[in-house]
This record gives sequence, C-alpha cells and structure tokens, in this order.
Amino acid sequence: MYTSNLLFVIAILLLICFYNLPAYCDNLQDICPTYISPDETIFINGFPCKNPSNVTTSDFKNMMLSQPGSADEFLRSSVTIVTAAEFPGLNTLGLATARTDLELDGLVMPHTHPRSSEMMFVAKGVVIAGFIDTKGQLFQSVLRAGDVFVFPKGLLHYCLNSGYEGALMYSVFNAQNPGVVDVSNAMFGDNNSEAVKMAMAKLVSLNRVEDVRVNDDTNLNDEL
Repeated sequence: MYTSNLLFVIAILLLICFYNLPAYCDNLQDICPTYISPDETIFINGFPCKNPSNVTTSDFKNMMLSQPGSADEFLRSSVTIVTAAEFPGLNTLGLATARTDLELDGLVMPHTHPRSSEMMFVAKGVVIAGFIDTKGQLFQSVLRAGDVFVFPKGLLHYCLNSGYEGALMYSVFNAQNPGVVDVSNAMFGDNNSEAVKMAMAKLVSLNRVEDVRVNDDTNLNDEL
C-alpha cells in the first residue's frame, strides 16, 4: 500500500514538472541546425537537429531578406518572416527575423504574434507604428531611419508608411516561430471585404491628421 501511494505521488510530481517546463529550453549543445525529415513520424516542439557531420556554414546564412517580398496590391506592403523552418541555423536559438516593405500609403494591418515580442528597426523611410495594450491604451509613434520600436508579445500592432517614398523595416523576434494572427482576415475574410477596406481607410487617415505625412528630415514630435 505504501509503495503504491509513493509511486502515485512521484507520478504526480513528474507530471507537474513536465507541464511547467519552458517552451524554449537552454541549448544543450553549441549548434542544432534544423533537420526536416521527408517522412516525419514524430512531432516535437521545434525541429530535430541535423547530423553534426552534415552541418555546414550555409546553415547559418540566409538571403531571404535581401530582396522585397511579393507586395499585396491592396495593402501595398509585403512581409517576409524567416523562421527556423527556412533558416536552419536559427533552430533552438529562440530567434526569428523579418523584412517589411511599405509602398507609398502602404500598411500592415493590425495583427499579433502570440508567441513572441517584436523589435522593429527602420532602415528607410518614415513610418507610423503602434500597438494597443490589454487596457485599450494606444501607444503610437513616428519612426525614421535608424529608429527602433518594440511590440510586446501578443499585443495588437500595426505600421504604415507616413513618408513620400517607400519604407523598409527589419524585425527580430524572440521566438523561433512567433506565429501570426491577422485580425482583419480572421474576422472579415479577405482584404477586399468592406470591413477591411474601412479599417484600412481609418489607418491611412492617420497620415492626414495634422499633416502627419513627413519627410525624413522634418522635425516632428514623435508622439502622435
């Protein structure tokens, strides 16, 4: 009887420990480039490692962000997210990266990354970026080349071009698969729906308020 109770207690403790393990653990080795088997039979939280004897320098280089992605004709923007699935060297590092290109009046509609915060660096142009916290408070700013803005994990955020030329941003995520929840598509369907068009018009109207549209060298208060 005592042995049975002891085994039961140990089993409960192990179960509690298992469910409290972090989603991303510290590395147990220096490198672990992604290995994707064509005949996947076991699914884990992440990707298995390549055979160390097959790891090469090319696993740690990626050129997917060197060129703009295919722009959405309606939103006039493109976003390319690179995760460990496309960039083997990111596996187990808890990192992902992205490139965002905004044409004139282009925007990225409100969305969230449920598994990651995002740090965005403006490489070119003038951008309005903002997020909304769980209390409904808006945090919004004008960003220029060289500026960095942070979107906290899981919070609704967006950005739009506020200049007279195209804008380019690069982002880093603190998860190797940040995930994307596109609120407009999830609620209203494709980008051609009337609801999405109204939301887009509302965001673009920010450029018209108090002549927000600015050049790179314009001295404008960052906080809108």
